[in-house]
Amino acid sequence: MTLNIYAVATPFVIVLALAEFAYCVARRNGYYSFQDSIASMGTAVMNQCVNVAVALLVLPLFARLGQFAPWQLDVSSPLSLVALFLGVDFLFYWFHRFGHRTNIGWAAHSPHHSTEELNYAVALRASVTQRLFSFLFYWPLVLVGFPPEAVLAMVAFHLVLQFIPHTRVIPKMPRWVESWLNTPSHHRVHHARNDAYIDKNYAGFLIIWDRMFGTYAEEVEPCSYGLTTPANTWDPTAINFQAWGRLIGDALATKSTWDRLRIWVMPTGWRPADLPPRSPGYWKQDGVEVKFSSTELPGIRRYLVFQLFASMPFMLLVSHHASPLSDWSKLVLSLLLWGMATAWSGMLESKRWSLPLELARVLVMGVAVTVWLMRAGAPQAWSALSAAWLALSLTWLVVGVVGPLRPHVAARPDGG
Repeated sequence: MTLNIYAVATPFVIVLALAEFAYCVARRNGYYSFQDSIASMGTAVMNQCVNVAVALLVLPLFARLGQFAPWQLDVSSPLSLVALFLGVDFLFYWFHRFGHRTNIGWAAHSPHHSTEELNYAVALRASVTQRLFSFLFYWPLVLVGFPPEAVLAMVAFHLVLQFIPHTRVIPKMPRWVESWLNTPSHHRVHHARNDAYIDKNYAGFLIIWDRMFGTYAEEVEPCSYGLTTPANTWDPTAINFQAWGRLIGDALATKSTWDRLRIWVMPTGWRPADLPPRSPGYWKQDGVEVKFSSTELPGIRRYLVFQLFASMPFMLLVSHHASPLSDWSKLVLSLLLWGMATAWSGMLESKRWSLPLELARVLVMGVAVTVWLMRAGAPQAWSALSAAWLALSLTWLVVGVVGPLRPHVAARPDGG
């Protein structure tokens, strides 16, 4: 088994997401929002790099734990693989429940719920910090004798399977299927912020865990998706660390040492007694759902779609096991992809810093990747494509985005 299931599954995920998108456009059902989708996909590219990095960090820890296992289980047999899968699925339920029921868990997990849509782009909007929490929950499987590499690979495979229920396109399935499988209907409930659906359906693959432990809810009323306190931004850094900022702020603000220590593991939303109640979120106005949207820079949509598809090869240069780049190059490229998602969010919100950031990101990424590929002895076509992307991106930015934008900026006193 290979650790890098994320890279192997990427084509499947992209094809499924494009198929759902095409279907939704043809049906005009409004299941995709351009701004939300770009923000989700930009974050997904960034997070794909984090997945691999965290797995590589956790593997040595799991290898040490494996030394204390009383025996080594052979994962070449189908029975052992099924047992490992069930173990991962069971532990995921409790990890997921921890992520919703404790302050520290919710700080790590809430970015995944920050979008107010539900589709296959949303499925890819994962949390940067959640990955580390996720992997650390599976150590019991190593102690009972499963090889660390097999555990991490099965966790990755299990995560890929969870992509499938993130859709509104698939209706309820026959009752005999809904009784044991975590279907799209069950997962729609999980992502909903309706009062009746909060903290329900934590399952990854088998919904039986929710039925056994009292956290199951059936989809009855229409779902409204997102956080009860919306993020109200497309910025990946803010989305990933807003909840952490609030939690750390409470820990520093309280005068109680005991509260400062226990706030992390208290139920989600709990605050020290000497701090005032937090203001409720506002996702309804006069009883009607209001979704976040922003005023984007004019003429950027085609550019962002082009950059979204162009970012996939760069992501694979970080995440794929056959990448010719060095570890340090992958780290730098990961940071550049973070800058990419940040620049896109700024363009979607008409931030004045977004275009300079995007220009710098394109220039540095294009030059660096081209040089890295040439030094690594990669096929000449790869470095030629990187250089061509750089030239096209800079031209499009300067001529197609910055140029037409000047009259709009001149007409606005604040310049954006």
